[in-house]
Amino acid sequence: MTAPASDMAVPGAVAVPLLLLGAVTAAAGCGYQSCPATRPDLLNVHLVPHTHDDVGWLKTVEQYFYGGRLEFVGGGWCMSDEAAAHYSPAIEQLALGRRFLRREFGACGTPRVAWQIDPFGHSRQLAAIFAQMGYDGLFVGRVDHQDKATREELREMELLWRASGSLPPPAADLFTGVLPNVYNPPSGFCWDQLCSDPPVVDEDSEENNVDSIVSTFLQIAASQAERYRTNHIIMTMGSDFHYENANLWFKNMDKLIAHVNARQANGSRVHVLYSTPSCYLWELYQANLTWSLKTDDFFPYADGPHQFWTGYFTSRPAFKRYERLSNNFLQICSQLEALAGPAAREGPYGPGNSFVLREAVAVAQHHDAVTGTEKQHVADDYARQLAVGWESCQLLVANALASLSGSKENFVFCNALNVSVCPLTETAGRFTVILYNPLGRRLSWPIRLPVNGASYAVTDPEGQPVPSEVIPISNFTRRLRGDGGSATRELLFQASVPPLGFSTFTVSRLSRGDPRAHPARTPVLSQPREIQNEHVRVLFDPLTGHLKEIQNLDKSISLPVFQSFYWYNASVGNDESSQASGAYIFRPNSSEPIPVSGSKRVSAHLVKNALVQEVHQNFSSWCSQVVRLRAGQPYLELEWTVGPIPVADGWGKEIISRFETTLQTDARFYTDSNGRQILERRRDYRPTWNLSQTEPVAGNYYPVNSRIFIKDKKFQLTVLTDRSQGGSSVFDGSLELMVHRRLLYDDNRGVGEPLVELGADKQGLVVRGRHLVLLDTVESAADRHRLLAQELFMAPYAVLAPGGGPSYRRGQPSLRQFSALRRELPPNVHLLTLTPWDAVETATDAGTLLLRLEHQFEKGESANGSQPVTVDLLNLFSAFTITSVQEMSLGADLPLSAVSRLVWTPDTGPAKPRPVPRLDPSQVTLQPMEIRTFLATVQYKVASTGPGGP
Repeated sequence: MTAPASDMAVPGAVAVPLLLLGAVTAAAGCGYQSCPATRPDLLNVHLVPHTHDDVGWLKTVEQYFYGGRLEFVGGGWCMSDEAAAHYSPAIEQLALGRRFLRREFGACGTPRVAWQIDPFGHSRQLAAIFAQMGYDGLFVGRVDHQDKATREELREMELLWRASGSLPPPAADLFTGVLPNVYNPPSGFCWDQLCSDPPVVDEDSEENNVDSIVSTFLQIAASQAERYRTNHIIMTMGSDFHYENANLWFKNMDKLIAHVNARQANGSRVHVLYSTPSCYLWELYQANLTWSLKTDDFFPYADGPHQFWTGYFTSRPAFKRYERLSNNFLQICSQLEALAGPAAREGPYGPGNSFVLREAVAVAQHHDAVTGTEKQHVADDYARQLAVGWESCQLLVANALASLSGSKENFVFCNALNVSVCPLTETAGRFTVILYNPLGRRLSWPIRLPVNGASYAVTDPEGQPVPSEVIPISNFTRRLRGDGGSATRELLFQASVPPLGFSTFTVSRLSRGDPRAHPARTPVLSQPREIQNEHVRVLFDPLTGHLKEIQNLDKSISLPVFQSFYWYNASVGNDESSQASGAYIFRPNSSEPIPVSGSKRVSAHLVKNALVQEVHQNFSSWCSQVVRLRAGQPYLELEWTVGPIPVADGWGKEIISRFETTLQTDARFYTDSNGRQILERRRDYRPTWNLSQTEPVAGNYYPVNSRIFIKDKKFQLTVLTDRSQGGSSVFDGSLELMVHRRLLYDDNRGVGEPLVELGADKQGLVVRGRHLVLLDTVESAADRHRLLAQELFMAPYAVLAPGGGPSYRRGQPSLRQFSALRRELPPNVHLLTLTPWDAVETATDAGTLLLRLEHQFEKGESANGSQPVTVDLLNLFSAFTITSVQEMSLGADLPLSAVSRLVWTPDTGPAKPRPVPRLDPSQVTLQPMEIRTFLATVQYKVASTGPGGP
């Protein structure tokens, strides 16, 4: 929750379904038929009293509104961010909130209007999600100041947003209105106890100010009407934390309405009324106009010439990664709960519960959570909520794995494997690794575990040997983990795991005399020249140690690629503007970044064996990178470790990883929208207005949720991210990603503290992450990056155990490999959601599961991947039998056949909605970018027989 610079807000408060309050005199019932009467011959001013109902600050309904009606808008678990939020948890948090409202308030609680009044820019993919959930319209508060000025002049403050180039219109069309004052009242008309505007005095006294207040109001209304197209305008009467004393507001608005409307007797053409967003929307629909069409998005957002809100795309990078990992684990937890049934919730390890993590992940989507724009103690609390959720889900996962595998192991969850810490693997001579795969296709997945032995034997579920290697733990990792672990080496092996299932591997430490033991290898310490596997060859400059060239051996193509780390010097304000770089705003004091490495030569050494080749690069005492190529891997992995960022020199720093190539990119680059659609970006350009560029770096930064790429007519270089980051191409042939930032000044947008992030040891936060680099032809690139992006956000998860646990149920054989699918899903289909809808009490009962299948390619981006694809839902799963299926809206709170949206006409011509086809669950066809949602009644297999395999 943020405020303009002049209006400080309490950051970090989380908005649950937002309340709108108004004394609306209308017909009984709810929905559009309950809207108040308006005057077709007059200018109708819709006063919309509203507040955020903040978690932790709840009052009774009586305290929140006075003498009026109540309408829910938005309706998600929170008002989510739109830049750093991934589409998977964004859908989940909206669905969670909508289901709650429907359960508590019935059909009247279902919102018809999306209300994104505070997020700092608006995404195309989220607009598509709102449309597919059945919303009739969207109201936004923050759009770029130049965009807004242009729209006001052209009277295009209200428009039709075509939010997908793949879904046939109007499936993803969303009417969108830009509010006149962000979400605040008009100047002079704020009557909350937090405000200081004078009240309306209509008594017979010297202080009577009715004439001046009414005249001012009429001037404001007339001015606003000039910027909108109908005889209806909206005024948001409220702001953050308003209406604790609702009587103040309504007493003054009652007087305003009475005295403004009384002027009609003297010829005034203005009619004021209490209203709601949906009643205002209904009047716009009734106007039967055509609306300008928008197909891009509302990024980046700037509220002034040097105030680009592009810093938050990267702010708090460790929390951004934790949020992404938490959603990953939530999906695994939900899937296992669905596959194991009631045994997951009540089992030998205690009561498991996915809802704690589900709520915490939903709250983390808030526009001051995943964004990194909250105070430090609030960020700590968001992380704590996620950690509590993980603990509940770990119990559930343990119960489910024991039930499905038939073995009650002492399951161990090693949460610090990214810094090579896991007490079990560091000390045990023998242990098992259970790898669960949440994706619908078989994977070969790299396992990397901290150990102290010199050699190990690894066996797969059939007892066959799996090639493994032991390498020394890098100095980077030793420094990062501190006293957290004692391992000197890492064990590596590739684990094959079936779709939607698990494989169990046994690891045994070998004695020195064992013939299977490898001789200890030492890394080559010279400046490496190249690494290579069967798909990729990577060349390094022997003089500087930098990456020099990438070759795709499958396609016989090569591209000069130079990669290094730089830092932008964060502005503290200058003669042009006092604006400093901060949690929200990115503002470098120069367009030229400074190399992290003080010399042109980067120290580097090679680690090489049969499974992996790594070049360890050291850029400075606080910045290092491992360039990694595994056997069989068709892409390059860059694992970077950055921090603590030094600030003793008094300068805040914004760290980037930059790639420079010879591609002729014509000022164009491409970024994803919430991890799903891809949008073309052009440097110093906006599709819907003539941009006056005042910040050549920050003004060209865009949110990168999962990938960014550059291309020419033949080749494409794609970089995938493991969390949301800011990215750009500031000169042709280049792309860059901001990986970390540490700032010494607040940017005056309400958070009230600088983004310094001290980390656990109070020395400064250290962040580790990965970039996956793909070089391919333009035609084939999507086939790789689409699947790889899903592997990053729905990654397999390893659970460890000492092994040798007792049987789960007497006589039940243990199962070392399991798949819940009878066959793999096609590569262009992703199982987005598999989760219980209603808890069941016994293993033989029928349960209801929520299923979402999505087509993960856009129209025209792949010759094969972009084709329609058909799935047999009834014969897909082996863990249960589907007995009935109902197709639902994307939010799963309405049957698809019951969704009825207002159809708006763009100025390019009407688009007719397509009728909902009759569902045949044995032939579910998905078109490009389509998500289909089902409630399936399932019969679990009788418990004593054990679950089925692949």
